[in-house]
Amino acid sequence: MRGIQIAQYVKGPADLRVTELPDPTPSPTQYLIAIHATAANFFDLLQIRGKYQNQPPLPWISGFEFAGEVIRTPSSSSSSPPKYSTGDLVFGAAQGAYSTLIAAPEESLRPVPRGWDAFSAAGLFVTAPTSYAGLVVRAGIKAGDWVLVHAAAGGVGLAAVQIAKAFGATVIATAGSARKMEVARAFGADHVVNYRDGDKWTDDVKRLTPGGRGVDIVYDPVGMVTSSMKCVAWNGRILVIGFAAGEIEKVAMNRILLKNISVVGLHWGMYAKMESAAVEAVWKGLFGLMESGKFRGTCFTDREFVGLESVPDALKALGGRETWGKVVVKVPHEGRSKM
Repeated sequence: MRGIQIAQYVKGPADLRVTELPDPTPSPTQYLIAIHATAANFFDLLQIRGKYQNQPPLPWISGFEFAGEVIRTPSSSSSSPPKYSTGDLVFGAAQGAYSTLIAAPEESLRPVPRGWDAFSAAGLFVTAPTSYAGLVVRAGIKAGDWVLVHAAAGGVGLAAVQIAKAFGATVIATAGSARKMEVARAFGADHVVNYRDGDKWTDDVKRLTPGGRGVDIVYDPVGMVTSSMKCVAWNGRILVIGFAAGEIEKVAMNRILLKNISVVGLHWGMYAKMESAAVEAVWKGLFGLMESGKFRGTCFTDREFVGLESVPDALKALGGRETWGKVVVKVPHEGRSKM
């Protein structure tokens, strides 16, 4: 197979190289999958430099999210017969997605939704359930809520916009450029605000809400809890999803008390270990939205990335904040075309 192997840490994506590598040997409980599309993530940029919290022992193959075709099923499976058959299209997450082949267990895979292709599904596994679990499980979103989604044109942001709309909420989206504001609106946001307008954006958000009361839910993957407190309503919920701004905030606890609000964390990656039943419920809800047409893929389409050789450019564009949604690289295979 071909892949991007990390034999020693690199300075950045420009140092990545595609090489010929041995095909993976699946364990008795793993599927062998031909990758047709692979998604770029911010943590990939950290991992290739040795700066991420989870570092595999060298050497290892980079990349984490993918979609592709099952070409071999497990010889021993938790479900009998195996859930997926040869030829099925699946998406999932496993170390080594910047390659043409990958071995992965059943619990790391989901079926590509009806009517979707591998390209559209490759970036679903992390962003979609993160946003659904945050809004539905942790924040208890309901029809009539006003929801503020920060970095709304990002991967988790566009997922959050669509989920909030599907549940009957009014969505105010923040973004940092005219193009990203346009994208957020195209995915369903009712209102868009540029959060680069100094402190003015919080006033803009409040003015949009009924009676200027503020929003019921703040979805924050950036690290904007403190500023968001200025425009959250009484009894509001602020969801801490991530820290894309790069700094961990220190929050004045008295402000949480005075506005009677909740600051709620989400660690989606731990749900499989701590609340496995919730994982299945989240995916059931998501597939319901996808099959009813209320949730669509969020792949960046302003520029196309084709072939593993384009992974460095994809990562560079992602790291440079030049993209929106999920950055997905198509991985062509001779004689196969399910992208």
